[in-house]
Amino acid sequence: MPATLAKPDPSQIELDRLSAVAEDVLARCRHGGAEQSEVGLTAETGLNVNVRMGEVETVERTRDRGVSVTVYVGSRKGSASTADLAPSSIEATIAQALAIARYTEPDPCAGLADAHLLAREFPELDLWHPADVDAETAIGMGIACEAAGRALDPRLTNSDGASVGTGEHLSVYANSHGFLGRERGTHYSVSCALIGEDDHGMQRDYWYDHGCALADLADAASIGRRAGERTLARLGARALSTRECAVLVVPEMARSLLQNYVQAVSGGALYRRASFLLDSVGQQVFPGWFGLVERPHIRRGPGSAAFDAEGVATRETALVEDGRVARYVLGSYSARKLGLTTTGNAGGVHNLEVQGRAGSFEDLLRELGTGLVVTEMMGQGASIVTGDYSRGAAGFWVEDGRIVHPVEEVTVAGNLRAIFAGLRAAGDDMDVRGNIRTGSLLVDRMTVAGS
Repeated sequence: MPATLAKPDPSQIELDRLSAVAEDVLARCRHGGAEQSEVGLTAETGLNVNVRMGEVETVERTRDRGVSVTVYVGSRKGSASTADLAPSSIEATIAQALAIARYTEPDPCAGLADAHLLAREFPELDLWHPADVDAETAIGMGIACEAAGRALDPRLTNSDGASVGTGEHLSVYANSHGFLGRERGTHYSVSCALIGEDDHGMQRDYWYDHGCALADLADAASIGRRAGERTLARLGARALSTRECAVLVVPEMARSLLQNYVQAVSGGALYRRASFLLDSVGQQVFPGWFGLVERPHIRRGPGSAAFDAEGVATRETALVEDGRVARYVLGSYSARKLGLTTTGNAGGVHNLEVQGRAGSFEDLLRELGTGLVVTEMMGQGASIVTGDYSRGAAGFWVEDGRIVHPVEEVTVAGNLRAIFAGLRAAGDDMDVRGNIRTGSLLVDRMTVAGS
């Protein structure tokens, strides 16, 4: 029998087309007088559905394409972009980038990443899992998610709705050093927010899941039930008087504390001298048990990538080791401004993971003893310049290692240096849904401002 021909993969065909466009753009930039050039092309499709109280509110389909071109004429940089892949539009975009470069101020730090740092190996990261989710299927998932949550208890009287999203992303990055990198990924998400009411008033909470493979997500009904359980747990919340106490931050919120750290050791803040962690490499910022490692090649990781936004190869390396700052987070430009070498972080970090974890959430509750568990934070009250920190919060008051009652309308405050240095433990309850992978973090002491 004749061999069965493999069915062509539309995503690979489209990546081939985008790659051909990228190579043509670089040739045109060179012909136009650019000494160096780089181009990024993206093609994205998506479906987003929102339902509320069992009824469909919105169904949105997206289809986006884009081309961004950057050229360097000497040490002058020009950038332009378009959403139209027609040859005439791309030609006009190149012309605009070249015109801008001829009139900008020279910058000796401008230019492509050094050629010897570019990625030459592209490990399989298992990020592409297309699934046939049409609008009707997504609506059914959203309705089932919300209904399962609302059915838990008659006190769940209202809903902010359930959302289901799917998407596919294709991208190509190429530069005049001869680098061409291709990426493709899928993403799926389900979320639900429910409102409960009792004699003490109304409360709202949510739950969600997302990943690059639909099969990796929790069942839609279980997500709705988790949202309902979290909302019910908050009924009867009360304020606290102002005090200082230990604070246990759950993983979804702990991630934001570590994002503040990443911001403080990122190149842009450092070369502008706008960070409380200037000149901090080698400094003891966290306790000696604490580590933070970047792991960019985790299969199906939300931040996994073989190369950064400049084509520089990513690699596993420590950001914090034995509590000390091991390195900064740099792209090529910020590295040159600081007299250093890029760390492969143009565009951000890739799967930061807390090391030194010890104990379950229940273990950390017992170690907390008496204090506050923070399950929600509001506002953007962190100053990267000074390290001062203050955010609205809600959660639960704990005594003798047991949750006593829910808490609302408080503010948690301190200084990030003291918060980082005062970490007492990190839990095993790691949340892997984001680019920063952490369990709960127990902070020895913070100010809790209340009534």
